[in-house]
Amino acid sequence: MSAPAARRHGADVWLRREDCSIEEFRTSVEADVTDPADYPYASAVERGVLLYGPELAQKVTDPAVRREVQAELVAALMDGPGIVVFQGAFAPEVIDRATDAFNQMLAAQKAAGVVSGDHFAKPGANDRIWGALDKLAVAHPDVFADYYANDMLALASSAWLGPNYQVTSSLNIVNPGGQAQTAHRDYHLGFMPLETAAGYPAHVHRLSPVLTLQGAVAHCDMPVETGPTMYLPHSQKYLPGYLAAGLPDFVGYFAENYVQLPLRKGDAVFFNPALFHGAGTNHSADVRRMANLLQVSSAFGRALESVDRVAASAAVYPTLLERKAAGADAATLRNVVAAAAEGYPFPTNLDRDQPVGSLNPETQAELMLRALDSGWDAERFVTELRAQYERHQS
Repeated sequence: MSAPAARRHGADVWLRREDCSIEEFRTSVEADVTDPADYPYASAVERGVLLYGPELAQKVTDPAVRREVQAELVAALMDGPGIVVFQGAFAPEVIDRATDAFNQMLAAQKAAGVVSGDHFAKPGANDRIWGALDKLAVAHPDVFADYYANDMLALASSAWLGPNYQVTSSLNIVNPGGQAQTAHRDYHLGFMPLETAAGYPAHVHRLSPVLTLQGAVAHCDMPVETGPTMYLPHSQKYLPGYLAAGLPDFVGYFAENYVQLPLRKGDAVFFNPALFHGAGTNHSADVRRMANLLQVSSAFGRALESVDRVAASAAVYPTLLERKAAGADAATLRNVVAAAAEGYPFPTNLDRDQPVGSLNPETQAELMLRALDSGWDAERFVTELRAQYERHQS
């Protein structure tokens, strides 16, 4: 390869912070307008953000419609505004029970002297429960089952990531006076030093956003004065954006053009992790803005948080067995299993965990669903679950 050709290819492959252009960014953000005609299942467009009403839940029970809606969500997250809001996604009573459970967990943390750190705020400024997924499953399995049966979560996650997605959760409370975050992109490339991110070739910058879906469930009403998350619709389309975050021109443009939408308790927001965003300042005098932050990972990626899925699955199984006996439908049970259990068979120890009659060994989620179908008691399921876990170890 000649030297000029090598230089030309190098410019295509490697992104540099000094090449980030605010004019190109402005063009990528402002070139497209969110047109309601492109999103027939959305109930409204507000400040460029797509809103889906509670009626969507019934529509997507039809498999053909569900597929169409998921295609629309992918278009919205990839090539559209990059953000969707499901209004009334969670029933108020489900949110209230989960809120009570989280408050008990927070009280226990504080009693133990735990001060949770934060990516973008001083430790102790806000209240956090890291690893809230398995903590909730173990402490309150019935609450977990009701919460993660939610079909809007399953709808969005499987649309963006496909099957075998992995849910993680961290509760975040921004107290009155809590300050806004700096505009940023999220995990993976958004959670590393810029020099490290610049070492990944451009095709990885394209790949990273499709490995994660970001979400947040409102656990209280969030008028704008409480500082709900600031978003810049369409900003996920700017390829060097992971390197541009923090540059003064980009910070200034975000500050002048972001949108904030009030949320009601039970609303759920999902967005492309490459979307420029940041939590807003809580200007209220007495509202502790509580959201359950969901990071849903592709089966092919690495999640931000480790989850003890053996403990979560073992804790939730008796509740699901009871729900099945009471007539819970298969889709509801599958949604809870998808949140609790490991849905991908690898990595494993193929000497001990060999596939039999299949390309892949049985997954934890498949084992859990098989146990439910067969009516195993909890003791048998936990024995098989732990044996499967041991087979995975080297």
